[in-house]
Amino acid sequence: MAENINSNNAPQVGLYVTCLVDLFRPVVGFASMKLLQEAGCEVLVPLAQTCCGQPAYNSGDRAAAQALAIEVIKNFEGFDYVVAPSGSCAGMLKTHYPELLKDTDHGERALAFADKVFELTSFLVDKCGLQSVDRGFAGRITYHDGCAGLRELHVKQQPRRLLNSLRDLELCEMSQGEACCGFGGTFCVKYPEISDAMVSKKCANIEATNASMLLGGDMGCLMNMAGKLSRDGSAIEVRHVAEILAGMADEPPIAGSKGPKQRVPK
Repeated sequence: MAENINSNNAPQVGLYVTCLVDLFRPVVGFASMKLLQEAGCEVLVPLAQTCCGQPAYNSGDRAAAQALAIEVIKNFEGFDYVVAPSGSCAGMLKTHYPELLKDTDHGERALAFADKVFELTSFLVDKCGLQSVDRGFAGRITYHDGCAGLRELHVKQQPRRLLNSLRDLELCEMSQGEACCGFGGTFCVKYPEISDAMVSKKCANIEATNASMLLGGDMGCLMNMAGKLSRDGSAIEVRHVAEILAGMADEPPIAGSKGPKQRVPK
C-alpha cells in the first residue's frame, strides 16, 4: 500500500547511484534526486558507495560479492529507504543480498536492509503515492522492461503510470516488450552471438513502433540497445526514464543517436 510522504515528515533516502550511472550517465542520478526531492524526500548520496557486487555474483565469485554486499549495507543501512535508478542493482540489493549473506554474521542485517530497498519508479508510486508528474513531453516513446526490475521487483506499471501523466506524451508499446534485450551483464560478453541476435530482434520491435525515443530503467539495457540502434543508423533516441520524468532531457542521448530534438515543456 502506498504511503503519502510529505515535507513535514521527510524520510531520509540514500540514493544508490549505480556504477553505470556514475561513470556514463550522471544526469540520471541528478534526475533521480530531483524526482525524490519533489516527492518530499530528503536525499543523500554517500560518497563511499561502491559496486553492488552483481558482476562478481553472476560470475561465481561469492567471496568478492559478499565483501561488496557488506560494504554497501554498511554505507546505506542508516537511511529510511535506499533507492536505485536501476531494477538490476535494486534487485541485487533486495533479492540476492539476503541469500548471499544468510550463512554469515550479516544475515539479519541483509534481511533488514532488503526491506527498505526500492527501484526508483516503484518507490515514487508504491511508497510515495505519486500518481502523476506535472510536466509535459511532446513525443512518441516506447518503453523497455528490464528483466531484473520486471521479474524480481515487479516493476512494470509504475513507470508507465508516471509517463502517461506527462502532457502530450504518446506511449506506444512494442511487440514482445518483456523479452530480454540480450545484455544480461556478463552474458553479452560470454555469448556475444546470442546477445547480438537478441538485441537485433529487440531493436526491430522498437523500430516498428515508429517511436522517436526509447526509455527504460536500467542503464545496462539502455546502453546495449542504444549501441545497436546507433550502429544500425537509427534516429531513435535512447534515454533513462528518470530524465524525461524530471524534465532533464537536455543532455545528448545515450550513444549519441541523432534523433529529432525533443521539446520538453517545463
